[in-house]
Amino acid sequence: MKKLFAEFFGTYWLVFGGCGSALFAAGIPNTGIGFAGVSLAFGLTVLTMAYAMGPISGGHFNPAVSLGLWASGKFDSRELLPYIISQCIGGLAAAGTLYFILNGREDFMGLDATKAGEFATNGYGDFSPEGYSLGAAFVTEFILTLFFLLIILGATAKIAKAKFAGIAIGLALTLIHLISIPITNTSVNPARSTSQALFVGGEPLMQLWLFWAAPIAGAIVAGLLYKNLLEKKE
Repeated sequence: MKKLFAEFFGTYWLVFGGCGSALFAAGIPNTGIGFAGVSLAFGLTVLTMAYAMGPISGGHFNPAVSLGLWASGKFDSRELLPYIISQCIGGLAAAGTLYFILNGREDFMGLDATKAGEFATNGYGDFSPEGYSLGAAFVTEFILTLFFLLIILGATAKIAKAKFAGIAIGLALTLIHLISIPITNTSVNPARSTSQALFVGGEPLMQLWLFWAAPIAGAIVAGLLYKNLLEKKE
């Protein structure tokens, strides 16, 4: 249960910190943090929780990461479903908190399911921040999750200096967001995508399948590549 609580709190912090920065701080005229600030916020959430919760649960905070580690042979299949459920519940709890805070604005008129990026949702086509197609969105999420897992696996390997793994992983997620916020609003994490889409509904929820399929596919391919081509055997 300690592991599951760690995954809950880690995913909560990722969604609250990352999506919260996008909702509250990114768009303020002249003083807002913009795409770069949101990218850094997501990276910092993972970096901080990697050190806080990583020693307890391994610090996945992402169903795709759990599945990628399983594919690489570094995670027990019996723990997969409990981890994924904890991550999704953590993300939903954070989204609920964000919605409650957003409701505190005097000019808040409710969520608009016809607007790209509403409530920090992910999307493609008309719901991509810059109008990128389904194919472009899928390739982006697949490739970025694949490399994210390769970085995680390499940085946490026995031959690596594991004390610095959280820094490498946090910076990797920052870079991923710098690349892909204009394309999909950046997922690489099905729990993060689900938490926001469930609150908005409509087309963002209909497009959610891609933000499960592409990250999971990329993560599993990365796990197999690392296990069979890159891992240094004893």
